[in-house]
Formats: sequence, C-alpha cells, structure tokens
Amino acid sequence: MARRLYPAFLDFVGRRVLVVGAGPVAAAKISRLVEAGADVVVVAPDVAPEIEHLRLEVVRRPFRPSDLEGCWFVVSAAPPDVNAAVIREANRRGIFVNAVDDPRNASAYAGSGFRRGPVTVAISTGGDAPALARVMREALERLVGTDVEDWTALAARLRDDWRREGTPIASRRDALLAALSHL
Repeated sequence: MARRLYPAFLDFVGRRVLVVGAGPVAAAKISRLVEAGADVVVVAPDVAPEIEHLRLEVVRRPFRPSDLEGCWFVVSAAPPDVNAAVIREANRRGIFVNAVDDPRNASAYAGSGFRRGPVTVAISTGGDAPALARVMREALERLVGTDVEDWTALAARLRDDWRREGTPIASRRDALLAALSHL
C-alpha cells in the first residue's frame, strides 16, 4: 500500500542531525546533510574514510538512545535491528527518522533530487522503489535546463510586484506563464 506522504523541504542550517552508521551508503547522505548546513553528528563503531574529512562530529561506538538528545532529524544507515531501535527511541521523542533502504523502520523518506540554483526538484517512492526514483530524477534533470535560475529571479520579482499590487493568487499562474514565455 502506498504511503500517504506530505512533501516537504527541510532547512537544516544550524540544526543537529544524527546519522547512525558511517558506511559508504551513509557517506552520501552525510555529505548532502553537511552541504545543507546541518550540524551532523555521526555515531558508528566504524567510519568510512570518505566521511573523515567532512566537518562533523564522529562518535565511534554503537547507537545509544541518549544520542537523540537535541536532534531535529535522524538518518539511520545501520542494520535493520539498529534501525528498529533508532525509530523506537526517536518516536518517543517526536523525531523523524530516514532509515536508509529500510522503509519499515522509517518515518521520513528521502527523495532522489537535484538542484538548479535556488530550485530543488525531488521524487519519492516512499522508500519502496529508490531505483525508480533515481531514474525519474535523471529524466527530469535532462528536462530542466539551467535557465531555471532566470525563471526563479523573474518569478521572485513578479511575486513582490503582485503582493504590492494586491494581485489575486488565482491570476498569478497565468501571468507567470506569460512572462516566462518571453524569456
């Protein structure tokens, strides 16, 4: 059964994000979290070499429930039994968990995405078919050109004008499409 997910983009700048596990799969997630400005803490007995150079805190030991203190979000890239312990403890604290390739032990599902300037595009299959999400992302990447940065700048200027002029939201879409057609 498909999960009924609410799409959201999270601002992690200056927020503590725990990553449980530090293998090659976790390394890609960690790199993106650091790039997003998160204060990343990695807890794992063993740490992949590609993680060592990143700006983060590394705690070399197994997960403990106290590791969740002060966290906004958790990525668990560990074996299923560890992921199960992480989600159990995180649920008690109201913290979302992305359990990598383990949708049963997750409450958040990271999409496959790309960025063009200020625009982020992401696809999610709710953790059920990550390879399909990647294929769809790659197709969208080919469709979305680099001129999207110009589109974003124009849309931001128009939004300011519309707010100032009191333009109804319902009429803004068509006005934006007309303006974009002139670029």
